[in-house]
Amino acid sequence: MTTSPRHRLGIAAALLSATALVASGCSGSGTEATTAQGFPETLTLAAIPAENSTDLKASYDPVIERLQRETGATVEFVQASDYAGVVEGLIAGNVDLAFFGPFAYVVAGINGAKMTPLGAVVKDEGTPPGYQSYGITRSDNTSVNGLTDYAGKKVCFVDPSSTSGFLYPSAGLIEEGVVASGSEADISAAMTPIYAGGHDASALAVKAGDCDAGFAFDTMVDKTMIDSGELAPGDLKTVWKSETIAGSLFAANDELGTAAIDTLKKVFSEGMNVNDFIADGICTEECRITDERAWGVVPAQDDDYDGIRHVCEVTGSEKCQG
Repeated sequence: MTTSPRHRLGIAAALLSATALVASGCSGSGTEATTAQGFPETLTLAAIPAENSTDLKASYDPVIERLQRETGATVEFVQASDYAGVVEGLIAGNVDLAFFGPFAYVVAGINGAKMTPLGAVVKDEGTPPGYQSYGITRSDNTSVNGLTDYAGKKVCFVDPSSTSGFLYPSAGLIEEGVVASGSEADISAAMTPIYAGGHDASALAVKAGDCDAGFAFDTMVDKTMIDSGELAPGDLKTVWKSETIAGSLFAANDELGTAAIDTLKKVFSEGMNVNDFIADGICTEECRITDERAWGVVPAQDDDYDGIRHVCEVTGSEKCQG
């Protein structure tokens, strides 16, 4: 099988930095071998973990199997070490398909990535895509009952490029008058920020008392970590909730071409869910996809993410700049 330079990423490079994703290839030339369905023989799917996962790929296996069946391509999964790895890899042409949070999607567009949304994940069948950021503290912490109480405290954020772990929390802190802007400097002037690196890590640091308060997305706090036993019901209390944030999504590099992207839109909107996975023998029992434990994927479009762009304007975050 012929493999072009842009696909020399390999699953063996499990934890990839932004530099590795950008440096390892060049944009597709249009001369590489293609499948009968008109796709490159190898498609690269990149993602970052929402939690400290030792086997992120396993949560994408049903998606990978569906894509391989429908496109005839071999799908290589690569795990980036941070948001920038996926964004910059997409911009550099080394990533064909990406799964990332809504903020990373918006930033990728601001920075010139040419891509098309394929679909947003939903937690359960029949529910709309989207989620909330939670402000959290220990249940026995009587000194923190809202965002105004975050002033002067040690506060766990997820990552400066995280939608629910930094951007929306910053907007909430601005609205409550706790910080002057969404810049890291202004946040550091009002509190002691700690960047935990993952939503689960943020919640665990709050539970352990390493942070007085923090932020994480709703499902991680309400379900995922309770199901795993990392949190017990009642360990944490929620003192703030954001508005609904557009869901995490899959997007395609526009270099794939209109016909291929139209096919992918159909695949993601019609067959990328638990019910169809079971019916087609991809899963022998109920399986969830991505480390957000989603039921499946529903159609999404670019203007679904205008709310993110608005929050970028409110916060003035340098992370939103091109």
